[in-house]
Amino acid sequence: MRIDIILAQFSLYPFILAVIVFAITLLIAMYSTYAERKFAAFFQDRLGPNRAGPFGLLQPLADGVKMFMKEEIIPSVSNKFLFILGPSLFMITSLMTSAVIPWGAPLTIGGEKYALQVADVNIGVLYLLGVVSIGVYGIMIGGWSSNNKYALLGALRASSQMISYEVAMGISVVTLIMLTGTLSTSEIAAQQHGFWSEGWFTWNFFKNPVTFLIFFICALAETNRTPFDLPESETELIGGYHTEFSSMKLGLYLFAEYINMFVSSAVMSLFFFGGYNYPGMDSIADPNLQALIGVAVMFGKTIFFIFVFMWIRWTIPRFRYDQLMNLGWKILIPFSLINLVATGLAMFGLGKL
Repeated sequence: MRIDIILAQFSLYPFILAVIVFAITLLIAMYSTYAERKFAAFFQDRLGPNRAGPFGLLQPLADGVKMFMKEEIIPSVSNKFLFILGPSLFMITSLMTSAVIPWGAPLTIGGEKYALQVADVNIGVLYLLGVVSIGVYGIMIGGWSSNNKYALLGALRASSQMISYEVAMGISVVTLIMLTGTLSTSEIAAQQHGFWSEGWFTWNFFKNPVTFLIFFICALAETNRTPFDLPESETELIGGYHTEFSSMKLGLYLFAEYINMFVSSAVMSLFFFGGYNYPGMDSIADPNLQALIGVAVMFGKTIFFIFVFMWIRWTIPRFRYDQLMNLGWKILIPFSLINLVATGLAMFGLGKL
């Protein structure tokens, strides 16, 4: 029996695609830790990991083994159930966000089209925002259940920071929805087909670069990346919300941050830089080859943004907490509202509203 008939009959394709996306997400997040340490070493004139395997390429595996082999410690004064639930919830929500991202154009196998997207829902943008907002509960639960003042302060910082910057991010997403007229992530990607159409750039970045700038700054804050890494702030909070965690529960928190960085990079590529679309794609006759190149382009854009995340971390110092909140409430939110109104007026003037 042909493979396409098997996939169609038993509905295995979504499950197989979900497993593949899950594996690729973990692999990229794992080697993001290696890349970050190499970038840090380069910026600081050091060598970085170079012992485990050639060029230190096995270092992420060594780190994973170390996490699994470390002693499992659950403080006697903690709420044990919530202490375990916190990192688990944070990891699960991080992995769930990639389900609605289209990684490429549909593949054609045996006359049937197979979308390179785990779940093509018509409210994919709302799904992304909803799952991202749930992630803060994993941090808050972990910090509170530890019964440690430093962990609780870190959790409070994280929740305040995420709630503050989710407002500006939400407004920027509303602006994007006005531009595209849809909540479907696959439709957003399809509207940015190619690179140039009817005498204008198709990518949303060129239509409204201010929206991308706001979204990018909020993405840095949502992923707790420098200069917005106040929840961890090891110099004053000893690690913040995961101070009391050890072994793989600590690993889940640390690993989920890299998964969030990967997914945020993929979402920025999708929303503003065409996703899997690229210049000259219509010149390729074979649709499957066109789709596979699109997948490579999508991951290339995503990896570029991961590099930008790391570059910022090792070049910009951390904000003070009052500066962080002032930027969120007094600058980004008013700026995003002005951008929203200006975009609406411009579209009304052009007859698109």
